Amino acid sequence: MRARHALYWIVAAVMVASASAPAMAEAAKSAEAEVELTPEEKAERESRKACKVAICDAFHNRDPNGDDIACHIVKTWRKEHLQKIVSKAKVSWPWGRVQCMSDIRLKRDMLIKAMTEPKHEAQLDKHQVSCKIEREDGPAEVKFDFQPKVTFENGKATKAVLNWGEIEAPTLVKGAMWTATTTDNTFNVLDGMVVDDINEFITKKCMEVKEEWERK
Repeated sequence: MRARHALYWIVAAVMVASASAPAMAEAAKSAEAEVELTPEEKAERESRKACKVAICDAFHNRDPNGDDIACHIVKTWRKEHLQKIVSKAKVSWPWGRVQCMSDIRLKRDMLIKAMTEPKHEAQLDKHQVSCKIEREDGPAEVKFDFQPKVTFENGKATKAVLNWGEIEAPTLVKGAMWTATTTDNTFNVLDGMVVDDINEFITKKCMEVKEEWERK
């Protein structure tokens, strides 16, 4: 049971790396603030900033002549960060750190319509995510895909469906992830978290890099 719930939350956390982050992002950020980042972690954070600026540029400048967004995202969570995140569900994180990566593709006109039309259903491309989970008996390679659909009304996200797809992982990990993703595909339990974090990204998070996207 513990492994099943732990994987449920790492599936949610993976979405932070793929720019469709559920609300666990804030917990992870708080945990990071308490420790000094390694050079690797600083490089990851800096590489994600460029993607953040590009997305905020489309949302706020709304120039239809700009490029579509294409970013390679890498995010590493330390064991202690993951433990603080999953402790909110009153479970423990049984393994070590996790590093995930994904290539993000977002159409500029889709993001502009999300902000300017009274109602817009944004259907994203299928995205693949690859993760490495550190374990005592060796790292576990995990790959999965999802194809989110987000409904916007008057510039705010109101509904989100993640549409989880194929999973490649060792038996134990795959079983836990299959349970979590199947539950979400059936009951859409992550909808509220995804919607909240998208709206926070458009407002608060974009304001953190306002100087950069205003210069575009």
